[in-house]
Amino acid sequence: MNFYIMTLFPDMVMNGLGTSITGRAMEKGAIRVEAVNIRDYAINKHGQVDDAPYGGGAGQVMQPAPICDCYEALCERIGKRPRVLYMTPQGRVFNQAIAQELAAEENLVFLCGHYEGVDERALRLLDTENLSVGDYVLTGGELPAMVMIDCISRLVPGVLHNDASAEIESFHDNLLEYPQYTRPEDYKGLKVPEVLLTGHHKNIETWRRLQSVKRTFERRPDLLGEANLSKKEREYLAELCAEAAGGDAGPETGE
Repeated sequence: MNFYIMTLFPDMVMNGLGTSITGRAMEKGAIRVEAVNIRDYAINKHGQVDDAPYGGGAGQVMQPAPICDCYEALCERIGKRPRVLYMTPQGRVFNQAIAQELAAEENLVFLCGHYEGVDERALRLLDTENLSVGDYVLTGGELPAMVMIDCISRLVPGVLHNDASAEIESFHDNLLEYPQYTRPEDYKGLKVPEVLLTGHHKNIETWRRLQSVKRTFERRPDLLGEANLSKKEREYLAELCAEAAGGDAGPETGE
């Protein structure tokens, strides 16, 4: 899978994505990440890519020509016109479902704005799709692009050492991940749940699923409406709801 990041700060994104899992995935060719410097397509010799907004106001706005020329040069080079994702708090909030959709693409372009934003005409000409990482304002689109690329990459075959990992982490079946434990068995009086020490894989899987239901109920109940639950898990969720309504602390689940 190929990621192209149109940015004014190529070193920022490449240094960040060139480490850890994404860095190793790049080294072995599972993904390809390229930062394309918009400033290379500046309209004058001084490298200017922004100007004052028409109508007045604070700050500078990125000009349309360098952005459009940058994209067209990229398309000519790769022989395709990939989807362009614009990082903006005005867009759809990025989530795991969107990541799974985007992971099916061969090429993706991330447009990172800066200053006070991007000239609207560039967004229209590139037919951008607006995506957000949350309801807050950042200095530029580089950090959101890095977050999304990290998330999407994990769904690309060959990126994770164990491809099954992508299927059992948070948001699988719209549930949060179950609690994880490692050695020692007893740390400051807190013990690893006994079921995890039994080696009984079926019981462990059942415990983990119920823990995921419980954790989602406690921390992100909004996800449960679209969760994929078995009959037993739906019954357990009903128990959780009843006990919460009655003010109880909640049922024991093998801890």
